[in-house]
Amino acid sequence: MKKEQIFSFFILVITLGIAFYFYPLLPDQVASHWNSLGEVDGYMSKFWGLFLLPLIMVFVNILLFFVPKIDPKRSNIEKFEGTFGSFIIIFNLFMLYIYSLTIAWNMGYPMDMNVAIIPAMAALFFYTGILVGKAKRNYMIGIRTPWTLDNDIVWDKTHRKGEKVFKLTAILTLFGLFFGEYAFLFLFIPLVVGVIYLIIYSYIEHKKLDK
Repeated sequence: MKKEQIFSFFILVITLGIAFYFYPLLPDQVASHWNSLGEVDGYMSKFWGLFLLPLIMVFVNILLFFVPKIDPKRSNIEKFEGTFGSFIIIFNLFMLYIYSLTIAWNMGYPMDMNVAIIPAMAALFFYTGILVGKAKRNYMIGIRTPWTLDNDIVWDKTHRKGEKVFKLTAILTLFGLFFGEYAFLFLFIPLVVGVIYLIIYSYIEHKKLDK
């Protein structure tokens, strides 16, 4: 996964570089959170507004790259290592995009954040579907219910369904582009329904094996 690590490191460096560049240009308090209507409802100091997300990215990358190495089933993770590495890159690009929107807003370029975030959310969830479809049984990555973790057959069946669920969620998310303040619902509702469906599906499939 070395090339993925190098590319991800490059994205992290860019993100930190942006933070240092814009630090002198932004006010002491910056907008940091938007509600479901796309209105600012949270502020923080300039330092944390600029450096919190890059620090979170660094921490998450450490977890994503190194924690799977201690998974008891790490040999299974190696079977889809390339797909997982690409997912980490896409996640970092997603975070960089969100970060850029936040800075643009605070530099005086207001926008409908709910709408602006939709294409990136759709791309992230679509590739999550690809990752889920490739994932083999492990304790770190995938749809980890008691029933998928217990059996390879249940794991594989649930993850094939999961691939479709996440890809469909990505497509439905795009419809939010046409509904302004209700855009978030086109992500939230399909995702919640899909997750509940996958949990129930894995339970039912495990029960079939018991019989």
